[in-house]
Amino acid sequence: QVQLVESGGGLVQAGGSLRLSCAASGSIFSIVRMAWYRQAPGNERDLVASTTSGNTTNYADSVKGRFTISRNNAENTVFLQMNSLKTEDTAVYYCHSIVKIISQTWTSYSYWGQGTQVTVSS
Repeated sequence: QVQLVESGGGLVQAGGSLRLSCAASGSIFSIVRMAWYRQAPGNERDLVASTTSGNTTNYADSVKGRFTISRNNAENTVFLQMNSLKTEDTAVYYCHSIVKIISQTWTSYSYWGQGTQVTVSS
C-alpha cells in the first residue's frame, strides 16, 4: 500500500557530495519516521540518519557533521545530503519509513525502498 522510491545514488570521488531522495506514495495517512540505512558487502544494514514527525533527527557517529537528513512533509519526501564523502561511505543506501495508512490509522507499518548504490572512489 506504500511505495518508497529512491534516487540520487552514483559514483563520486572522495571529498565529493551526493544528495539522495526518497519519495513515499500510496495510502499514507501520516508518516511517523523516515530514515536512511546503508549496507556494504558483508556487513549488516546500519542506520545512517533518521527524522521523525516531530522533527527529531538522529545520525550515526560516522556521518555526523557530513550528512544532513531533511524532509518535505507536503510531498512525503526525505533527503540525505552527503558531503565530504569517504570511501568507507560506499554502500547500498536504503530508505525506510514507518507509516500510518489510511485504512488502519491505529497502527503503523514499516516499508523499505529498493536501495540505491553509492560508490565513493579514492
